[in-house]
Amino acid sequence: MVLVFIYIPLIQNLESSLFQWNTFSPQKTFVGLEQYVQLFQDPIFYIALRNNLYYAIISMIIQVGGGLVIAAILEDKLFRRVSPIFRTVFFLPVVISITVICLLFDFVYHPHVGLLNGFLSMIGLEEWGRAWVGDSATAIFAAIAVSQWQSTGYIMMLFIVAIQKIPGELYEAAEIDGANKLKTFFHVTVPQVKEMLFVTSIITLSGAFTVFNEVYILTGGGPGHASHVLGTYLYHSAFSRDNMGYASTIATVILIITLTISLVQMKLSKTGKE
Repeated sequence: MVLVFIYIPLIQNLESSLFQWNTFSPQKTFVGLEQYVQLFQDPIFYIALRNNLYYAIISMIIQVGGGLVIAAILEDKLFRRVSPIFRTVFFLPVVISITVICLLFDFVYHPHVGLLNGFLSMIGLEEWGRAWVGDSATAIFAAIAVSQWQSTGYIMMLFIVAIQKIPGELYEAAEIDGANKLKTFFHVTVPQVKEMLFVTSIITLSGAFTVFNEVYILTGGGPGHASHVLGTYLYHSAFSRDNMGYASTIATVILIITLTISLVQMKLSKTGKE
């Protein structure tokens, strides 16, 4: 199954990136690495790559960092009684269709009747209001915010599972030694969840460089090309410009980036055995 649905398509895609062809073309023209050279000279590629980097950095801070903090708070004995309620609340966005979520946020971001601009007006900051997904300066960040809202709960649940496996004696020992909550978090919780930290980092960074749905539904890569990510630029190249070979080249670059990130993380973290 892995061979048929993963490795064979990867090899076929790599082969396709060496040819110039389109959907209705009866034959393919071999161009070698020409399309890779063209891609690395393409300004839109660098816009898309920059936006993916924004996704990765913000997602690591909010999803991984924020998810770990929320998990640690909910697993603290002070919050144990209400923890199930908050776990459900934070995890609920994960099970909602991304299409539904994007349509919901499309209403939130609406420049005239949207909840966000309405809230800004209510607190006297109406000059901050704008067409969030129609402004080239904010479109990508509007899409990123949707991803954080939906995905943080999933990362939080993974960390909760890891924290629940930490022996209680470690926390008791830290408490006896006079460690406060902050020191206990950094010296007990974080070292004990390093394996899950590795897993969640891989999931988050890989997702940041393969993101497609949120951007495509909310902005379509616009206005202009301002909010393109590699996934939407690949789609645009394949199905709008009908340049399948170029799209295959973008797909190969995405594969190289995500694979490199995974390998570097495994090397730097010196973990991943579990």
